[in-house]
Amino acid sequence: MKKILIVLFSLIFILPNYSCHLLKKNFENDNHYNKSKLEINNYFYTLDNGLKVVLHQDKSDPVVALSIMYHVGSAREKKGKTGFAHLFEHMLFQRSENVGEDQFFKIVQSLGGNLNGFTWNDGTMYFEVVPKNALETILWLESDRMGFFINSVTKSSFENQKNVVQNEKRQRYDNSPYGHQYYVLDKLIYPENHPYNWQTIGEMKDLKNATLEDVKDFYENFYGPNNAVLVLSGDFDIEEAKKLINKYFGEIKPKKQVKPLEVSNITLNENKIFYYEDNFAKLPKLLIAYPSVESYSKDYYALNYLVDLLNSKFSVIYKSLVEDKKIISSFSIYQDAGEIAGKIVFNFNGFENTNLDDVKNSFFESLKNFEKNGINEKEILSLKAKKELEFYQNMETVLNKSLNIAYYVSYKNDPNYYKKEIENILSVTKEDILNVYNKYIKNKNSAILSIVPKGKKDLVVKNSKLFEIKEENIQEANNNEKFIKEEKIIKTKSSFDRSIQPKILYEPYLSLPEITSFYLQNRLRIIHSEKNELPLVNFSLTINGGLLKDEDNKEGTAYLLAKLLNEGTAFKSAEEFEQALNELGASIYVTSNKEEIIINVQTLSRNFNKTISLLQELLLNPRWDNKKLELIKYQTINDLNKMEANPNDIANNILNKVFFGKTKLSFIPQGTKETLENISLDDLKKYYDRVFSPSNSFLAIVGNITKNELITSLVNIETLWQPKFLTNNKVYIENKLIKNTLYFYNLPNSKQSVIYAGYPSESMNYYDYYKNYIMNYKLGGAFTSNINLVLREEKGYTYGARTYFINNKNYSIFLVSTSVKSNTTADSLKIIKQEIESYYSKFNDDDFKFTKESILRSDSINFEKLSSYLNMLQSIGKYDLDLDYILKRQDILKNISKDEIINLANNLKNKNIVYIVVGDAKTQLEEIKELGLFNVNLVNYNGDILE
Repeated sequence: MKKILIVLFSLIFILPNYSCHLLKKNFENDNHYNKSKLEINNYFYTLDNGLKVVLHQDKSDPVVALSIMYHVGSAREKKGKTGFAHLFEHMLFQRSENVGEDQFFKIVQSLGGNLNGFTWNDGTMYFEVVPKNALETILWLESDRMGFFINSVTKSSFENQKNVVQNEKRQRYDNSPYGHQYYVLDKLIYPENHPYNWQTIGEMKDLKNATLEDVKDFYENFYGPNNAVLVLSGDFDIEEAKKLINKYFGEIKPKKQVKPLEVSNITLNENKIFYYEDNFAKLPKLLIAYPSVESYSKDYYALNYLVDLLNSKFSVIYKSLVEDKKIISSFSIYQDAGEIAGKIVFNFNGFENTNLDDVKNSFFESLKNFEKNGINEKEILSLKAKKELEFYQNMETVLNKSLNIAYYVSYKNDPNYYKKEIENILSVTKEDILNVYNKYIKNKNSAILSIVPKGKKDLVVKNSKLFEIKEENIQEANNNEKFIKEEKIIKTKSSFDRSIQPKILYEPYLSLPEITSFYLQNRLRIIHSEKNELPLVNFSLTINGGLLKDEDNKEGTAYLLAKLLNEGTAFKSAEEFEQALNELGASIYVTSNKEEIIINVQTLSRNFNKTISLLQELLLNPRWDNKKLELIKYQTINDLNKMEANPNDIANNILNKVFFGKTKLSFIPQGTKETLENISLDDLKKYYDRVFSPSNSFLAIVGNITKNELITSLVNIETLWQPKFLTNNKVYIENKLIKNTLYFYNLPNSKQSVIYAGYPSESMNYYDYYKNYIMNYKLGGAFTSNINLVLREEKGYTYGARTYFINNKNYSIFLVSTSVKSNTTADSLKIIKQEIESYYSKFNDDDFKFTKESILRSDSINFEKLSSYLNMLQSIGKYDLDLDYILKRQDILKNISKDEIINLANNLKNKNIVYIVVGDAKTQLEEIKELGLFNVNLVNYNGDILE
């Protein structure tokens, strides 16, 4: 959860108008400059009980978002009682005195909305996004868990959520490669009594020992209106909102006054050099961390610039360690700044036999070169343009606006703090950046952590000490199910009947801008829609092909080509190309999958023409650099080695082999280590010549640009990119699977088992796929779906379980996916099988109503963000859909019958569904066999059956 905050903090400090003095001269003649401007107008007040309220009116879409931030995170915990803030976040989704069990998710989803929460060191956030007609309902829900919650916490619900959080810890940390890295790093950086010394998820022993009384004490100490901020953002009437907020929140009594924590930055008196051997990692990794400063401080802003400068492709670190010495495959740098302290972390990913002491020494050597070379003023200016783009992207939705405002009020008591932040960002100078480098990095003590695979101690940094990590004995873990006895709840008094859910007075409406589709003379299809709320343009160029156009035994060609296209053009090196993009506040990134290569572009609308020129240069003049290709191949092989240690990647690889046999689809886009060795630069050129054609592509674009402006900007691409004749061969899926076959991959000592179940099929007609999507919603498509409620909420076996239909141009998949506590594997498989096979017989009128309402109403909030709208345009191009296909989907949903859904569910029961398990064979395999439900096979990484 801490990472979420880091991402948000890295974005919110760039302000809307900072096109400003330093950059404005570059854009004076651009017509887009004043075409759209973000206005942030906030109404800020405080209720008598201390609740701070901010109303931000934004009528661009018929949507409202509610965020409530409690100024309490893991930093408020004590040793021996860690993980409570996060555990309490989970508890607040269970029920409250006037909202029934598991009804928070169900009610919001039935309104067409979504909701969630997250916890970090300094706070806990809860949020909902709903159509505007549901405003009163979400105020009713949030007020009930703020002031009318604690009496609803029962022994059964508490034990259940303890299991869920323990499963989250196993899934994200204990059963994952490098899962303990931040736990160890924070222990090294922060003293034992420092509030950042422990992780938000908490210690497993503390989670197991937590009591109901502990939770009640935590609520009484921290969960009062006087320790919270409520932010409402979106399309609403301010006076009406004030009345409703006063009605629902005004009578809630304040709790104990929470004193702010004092800033407690750290200085290390010596280097702390440690290592640990990772149970799952296959490759060595090095972390070097320096204490830094708290967020919003003067040095914090300069350090953000320093991090970006050192993190780029033209940094001395990249050139030395990645390109020249080739001793690491990749690296990243980030600043993790909280309310009272911070750190800067350098993260180096090694190859199979990389000596981490060499990495450390080369890193320190590169820092010396940085000191020698200094900083270019042009780099600083280009970073500011880049950050402007990031700011606008982070302010696209009413939810993001509400979250950002909540942070400002919680930390600075000012919803308009962005005005001060503009000053802070624009006042950063080259001298400031060099000063913080000297102050926090140069010749300073650090925490140095080597992480190596089991038995690879010889790769660690010299003089490293072993850091002992206590592993859980999963076979001794309890499987507590909910108590059958219903425990009586005593309701807190209120001035009105809070058990009555507010009525929805009208149905939400879907507001979509006009979509146009046309072809250029070179047969490139354009799908365009104009949205002017923000000065942004998002677009993508999709080229049909991907893995399916790779030659036999050269799988991975399209993937390598996409990677190489990111390394500059014939006229610009990778560094020069990145610099040119940064100066425009733009990004261009090329990806590939099984069916396509996609060039993704984001830019400020005022710089659209210049961004198109860079796209044209990349598209028509690739940089055929064999040295770069060999480096990319080396890195990709290294990535494949890492995937062989990740339980989810293992399951995915086996699924591909089992589902698609000997066909091209059985490969992942990266290919294999063997096929990559067969690929040369000439193979990439041949692929490019065969596949890259405007007649084989389409451009989807949405944002602050008109159709006429778009056509004008594409003249050169229309003229210079000439079409070619291509044939697209149909891929046929032969489903030779034997029903109830189970493929088990042995991952010794695994704390969890990854479970996949499903079947492949031919690609479905889009509208047939959509009917199956509707059918699947209550089975496993929603949080309150049958499978998730049983495995997570009732049994406490998992952090989450879902089912999906995935539809592509050449194939479709039905898939169940979950990770369960290891000693519940057999029972979880039995439950999954039962839920799939009995779904058709259990689907009732309430399920039918919930499914139709949830999906239909959700369309009104699904297209607020540019990226979501772009996805819709991409679907039109990919599947050749009607421009109004969203409305046709709604007609299907309105007209589908309960019997039709039941028939589709019955068809699902009869499919040849197979199962894949990645877990500990020693403790689980025989128990699965004893079920007598599956034909069990032990397999290797490629899905080959072992004796």
